[in-house]
Amino acid sequence: MQTNLSEAAKRLAHAEEAERILRSCVHCGFCNATCPTYQELGDELDGPRGRIYLIKQFLEQDEVSEKTQEHLDRCLTCRNCETTCPSGVEYHKLLDIGRAAIEVRVPRPLGERLLRGGLRAIVPRPALFKALVNTGEALRPILPVALRSHLPRAIAPAGVRPAERHKRRVLMLEGCVQPALSPNTNAATARVLDRLGISIATAAQAGCCGAVDYHLNAQDTGLDRARRNIDAWWPAIENGAEAIVQTASGCGAFVKEYAYLLRDDPQYAAKAKRVSELARDLVEVIRAEPLENLGLHCDQTLAFHCPCTLQHAQKLGGAVEAVLKRLGFNLTAVPDSHLCCGSAGTYSLTQPKLSHQLRDNKLDALESGRPDLIATANIGCQTHLDGAGRTPVRHWIELVDHALTTGS
Repeated sequence: MQTNLSEAAKRLAHAEEAERILRSCVHCGFCNATCPTYQELGDELDGPRGRIYLIKQFLEQDEVSEKTQEHLDRCLTCRNCETTCPSGVEYHKLLDIGRAAIEVRVPRPLGERLLRGGLRAIVPRPALFKALVNTGEALRPILPVALRSHLPRAIAPAGVRPAERHKRRVLMLEGCVQPALSPNTNAATARVLDRLGISIATAAQAGCCGAVDYHLNAQDTGLDRARRNIDAWWPAIENGAEAIVQTASGCGAFVKEYAYLLRDDPQYAAKAKRVSELARDLVEVIRAEPLENLGLHCDQTLAFHCPCTLQHAQKLGGAVEAVLKRLGFNLTAVPDSHLCCGSAGTYSLTQPKLSHQLRDNKLDALESGRPDLIATANIGCQTHLDGAGRTPVRHWIELVDHALTTGS
């Protein structure tokens, strides 16, 4: 589409990038056909094409309001539209640029500021987050249903993690909320990789990937977290670590964007590029190994929820399903598997009503084949779906580890 940015917009950070993305859109509307919020709300401004027009209007005419912000806030950033788009519009990059610029112009109500500030203060800090989860567990009987639904129904203990003993080594991003909500996920990953002859090298100073801050429009803070991770990982990278593994696909999608996000940083651009090259979702590592040598033949029936960050951001749709089938699991068909579950990072807290509608739709689809369990690849999706109190939801690597341990 044609663009004519205002003089004020031209002075914004990343204005040229925004203009490039805007010009790639041919406003065909194919994106609306697969947009979860457009499907639910039926409002053009709650679909990707409408949101692109809102950002364009802001950048060209300097017109912006609380309604503009509201429509942009409702976007899940699921990137389903990018999978659908025939023109290759990099919508999520335009959205990040637009949201950050509009955040400066449109003051949020006090309640929203407190919620978003609280999320940024708590979620990226694993020790603090775990303390709050433990407090929630202790108070579970008296908590309102809305709060209880954000706690796991049951927290499986982590179990023993193997010592570093193999020549092949990978780094692993431990994550912010996963150690508290599902501590067994990373431990199970370590055990399965150990059976495949791969050890996990520690990088104690690595922390939050930066996605929480970045997507809540505190982008500079998010990028600082990325830089700290690069510094923490770099010694192991120089020492031969073959990959940086993420067990949460949301974190993986963000780490794979470090190269793009830090492309203009003279100190970190080259290192960020190397980190993004080494970043792997867990399934990318597992699927390359001789899984048949594990001797696992499990007849459990699963429905697999493929997170948006896995299928649309990382383009790994079908990868986990293929691994699970190789290992003998029975997988049920999932209608509309491309649609978002409504978790979307902090979205389930900032947009609870819409998030729960999407969750219920997704669970109906996942349960249509009557699975024993639902498996997924992202802690946010896992907690969100499991919080409905329906079919139990686990990370897929936990199920593999359990089958290897018990033989079934």
